[in-house]
Amino acid sequence: MTDELTVERSSSLMTPGNILTGIILVVGLVVSILRFTQGLGATTNLTDYNPWGIWIGFDLLVGVALAAGGFVTSSAVYLFGMKKYHSAVRPAILTGFLGYSLVVVALLYDLGRPWRLPYPFVVSQGTTSLLFEVALCVALYLTVLFLEFSPAALEWLGFRTVRNVVYKLTLVLTIFGVVLSTLHQSSLGALFLIAPSKLHPLWYSAYLPIYFFITAIVAGLSMVIFESTLSYRFFSHKMDQTHLDEKNGVTLGFAKAASLVLAGYFIIKVFGISADNNWHYLLTGYGAWYLVELIGFVALPSVLYAVGAREKKITLIKWTSALAVLGIIINRLNVSVIAFNWHLPSADRYFPSWMEIVITVFLVTVGVSLFRFIVSKMPILYEHKDYKTTH
Repeated sequence: MTDELTVERSSSLMTPGNILTGIILVVGLVVSILRFTQGLGATTNLTDYNPWGIWIGFDLLVGVALAAGGFVTSSAVYLFGMKKYHSAVRPAILTGFLGYSLVVVALLYDLGRPWRLPYPFVVSQGTTSLLFEVALCVALYLTVLFLEFSPAALEWLGFRTVRNVVYKLTLVLTIFGVVLSTLHQSSLGALFLIAPSKLHPLWYSAYLPIYFFITAIVAGLSMVIFESTLSYRFFSHKMDQTHLDEKNGVTLGFAKAASLVLAGYFIIKVFGISADNNWHYLLTGYGAWYLVELIGFVALPSVLYAVGAREKKITLIKWTSALAVLGIIINRLNVSVIAFNWHLPSADRYFPSWMEIVITVFLVTVGVSLFRFIVSKMPILYEHKDYKTTH
């Protein structure tokens, strides 16, 4: 009987998804060793022209944006009193916490001397640098996310007293998190204000900080819908009745909000083109790609979200969330990679090496694996039976 259980358990682990995950993790670890022993030159295509690649463009800029679901959801529930979305808070906080944690890990890969990461905090504070403000806000917000996530872990571990103390800080942590998120989400856009000659005029704007903050809200709303769709697909057996009953309500409510925010973003983007008188650039190759982003990944999702929310077409909303998430990825890569150094000849343009791509896939896989483990063990998609009256 024991042998049969062992065989059954091992066979359940040897699924195609787990095998692929194992391969990615092994290859990623090997490339990681090469990166930290051989340096950036041996593993990346970064140059003096292109000091930032996909580890910044995707792992950091996209990662921070898609992790915005934490502050968007918690502020909706705890600041604006939308208790009907409470079941979405813990999954959103977990996604945010893992996202920001992996952003910090990605920075270690990108820094030439990763062991000096704490220097701006403990050795030389460059308080006049925008990068210092971003780093400080991200570090503080990661701490906030850890504290917001900790009640689930403490419930799992059975530390009732500590859990109750941390839970009483929820409102304070939410306010602090919203302030920090507003600062660093917008400041990431402000980083590119110092490169007007490098970033294509269609993507460069004095309103970049506003663009980044608004799209972070869209990313947060869309990511909550996208993540809840995948969670229901793979972890519905872990959900309690409350989560199952509120799932469609969260999807519809967040779709309405995302539609409105996207519509507003589309309008101010058009105003931005007009204010900078960049209409003539729309007739170029870069202009065509800009229109693909603006119409295909801003206007179209806004309309689809509105139709889905109005007609209560849940499936349409779910697919639209994937489209919106893809649009955020494209936008951040356009600003940081594709439209950056647009005037350089093709031979000097940046394209990531295969090892850079492997590390990015590796970090995403680590994040998904950690999410799977935590959701399967801790009260994320259900309320712990001993704490139902305290939520």
